[in-house]
Parts: sequence; C-alpha cells; structure tokens
Amino acid sequence: MTEDIPTRMMEAGLAPQPLFHPRTEWAFTIAINLDKPYQVRPSLYGKSERWAVYLKDGKFWGPEIKGVVVPFSGADWPIWREDGVIDFDARYILQTDDGATIYMQNRGYRWAEKAYMEAMSRNEEVPFDKYYMRVAPKFEAPAGKYEWLSKHVFIGVAEKVPKGNCIHYFKVL
Repeated sequence: MTEDIPTRMMEAGLAPQPLFHPRTEWAFTIAINLDKPYQVRPSLYGKSERWAVYLKDGKFWGPEIKGVVVPFSGADWPIWREDGVIDFDARYILQTDDGATIYMQNRGYRWAEKAYMEAMSRNEEVPFDKYYMRVAPKFEAPAGKYEWLSKHVFIGVAEKVPKGNCIHYFKVL
C-alpha cells in the first residue's frame, strides 16, 4: 500500500511546504479612464452597494501586445461590501494595433483604511502602499498571435489613479 506522505506529515505536526513557487513575467500594462460612477442606493442586499462605472477609454502596452481599450466598450459593476472591500467585476474590449479584438474580464478586490478609501472615491491620489488592489483577468482572444492570453493565468497589480486605474498584468509561468 502506498503511504500518504502529506497526510502523515500533517498528523506528525509538520506542514508540507510546496516544492516550488509560481514565477511570473510582466505581460502588459493597461491605463484606463473611467466615467462618472452610478450607485444603487439603498440596496436591498444589506449594507452592500452596487455601482456601475463605465469605461471612457484607455491604452495598453507590453512586449508582445499594444493597443487601445475600445471607448465605452464596457464597465465595472463592483459591489462595495459592508466590510469596506470593493469587489470588482469589470468587462471590456481591447483592440490591438494590428486589429485583433480581445474580450477581457477582471475580477478582484480593493481595500484600505477608511480614510484612504474615502480619498480614492473623491479621486484624490493615495500612495500605492496604503491600499490593496489586485485583479485576476480572463481573456477571450482570437487564435494566432494573441492566443497566449487565453492559455495562461494572469494576476494584475493595480494602481488607483485620479479618474481611472493603471493595472500591471503578470503572466503566471
């Protein structure tokens, strides 16, 4: 019978550690400008609020990709939860310089101390190390030059800038 080594280690009080950690490489950065937010308030879902923030426009660039975010091609429909965390669900269209159309969906979270969250909602600059803003995108890209987007997991480290976001995406290798 094959011995279950991880279970045996845990029973002995030893937590097995992974043999490796994921590596990442920068894939691209996207800078987007956002339109005026709309709020559903009060919400019937407790103290959480649903928002709609439409995308005005944007640009993206990286070693293998460059283009624009199609103006008003989508929006973010975040929920501002009772615990102060913003739960993102953004969807929009990217258009590469060579004409490829790519659908993008971003899920993630932003949170900080209350004073910093309030400052960001007033479009004031807040130092990057004073908040957490991370996303996990998913892409639908055409076959060929950009299909790598549809074959990898990515993480995004986002910066809240006045009237928009700047998100740096990393491919998990």
